[in-house]
Amino acid sequence: MDTPARILPVIVLAQFAGTSLWFAVNAVLPDLQRAWSLPPAALATLTSAVQLGFVAGTLVFALLMLADRFRPTRVFLVCSLLGALANAAVLLLDGQYALLVGLRFAVGFLLAGIYPVGMKIAASWYREGLGAALGVLIAALVLGTALPHGLRALAAANVGDGLPPWRIVVIGVSLLAALGGVATAFLVPERPPVQGAPIRIAALGAIVAQPRLRASVFGYFGHMWELYSLYALVPTIAAVRVAADGVSAMSFWAIAAGAVGCAGGGLVARRIGSARVAQWQLAVSGACCIAAPLALQAPFPLFVAWLLLWGVTVAGDSPQFSALTARNAPPGVTGSVLTFTNCIGFAISVASIEVFVRAAQAAPLETVLPWLALGPVLGLWALAPLARQERATG
Repeated sequence: MDTPARILPVIVLAQFAGTSLWFAVNAVLPDLQRAWSLPPAALATLTSAVQLGFVAGTLVFALLMLADRFRPTRVFLVCSLLGALANAAVLLLDGQYALLVGLRFAVGFLLAGIYPVGMKIAASWYREGLGAALGVLIAALVLGTALPHGLRALAAANVGDGLPPWRIVVIGVSLLAALGGVATAFLVPERPPVQGAPIRIAALGAIVAQPRLRASVFGYFGHMWELYSLYALVPTIAAVRVAADGVSAMSFWAIAAGAVGCAGGGLVARRIGSARVAQWQLAVSGACCIAAPLALQAPFPLFVAWLLLWGVTVAGDSPQFSALTARNAPPGVTGSVLTFTNCIGFAISVASIEVFVRAAQAAPLETVLPWLALGPVLGLWALAPLARQERATG
């Protein structure tokens, strides 16, 4: 059966729509802090809540094998609708901070039925060309992450005497996520899915014991130390050089630039290999961390170029780490390896967010941002054997 031409665009757009839930509240947090007098630590706490929800959701979905017991497109639909409702429920709050944290955890939990399940749906249709599809899907995730900042910029520029911009963003993201779930359910036919296997603790041993797998997984961990802390801090970085009404637009472009790194890195990887592409992108993003003290004070065009380059490379290695881990995992435990790797990686991102977002509130960015390079440095050290092997084999 030939794959209908609409399948990949529908899955990509649905992934984009669903993952816009990820940073929906981050994009409007300054508005909420002014309106509800939220604590200064709200940025770290709310971002970590989504990440922890995603870790918990990933484990629950994997342990119960929900995307195997039920049709993946229906799982995607239900999670998109429930995620949209959990996001829209913010509109009903009136400064109840504990409830806001709980709703963000719920959104993160439900994202485990959107992002990984969307990958599973793609795998059922593109078993031969999954690598190329993977780059496009993760690029869609990056664009979805950036979207709320873009909506906030548009809402602020066009708002009159109607709804406040933050309400427009919450409503827009919720509607978009719901539409993405509906489109997947009704426009993507069912196929025999790629059957998963039960979660096996032995996968943890394989990660430690097998050198090639260990190299890709620990490289990914270094990448995750940097990625989401940067995403959480992008508005703070932009605010150093951009007027308040331009922060959302700058944040959108800085995060959305990662889609170029994902898609472009996938094309280059076909010629030189995934490990070398991941190595170069990790090295450049690490250099951007270290260059922060100079870049924050540089002429404005150089500041913008630095932030965009950082955005391109901080996310661009994500598809390559996914491909390397899947390729190097033992066949019998590939699903378990990917599940544990994602969960540990997102747990690392929580620790990093707590450290760096709180540090940025207490110290100048010039002294905080270079320490993000610890992740890329350790990731490069771990990844070096795989990159050497790729160079040796040409």
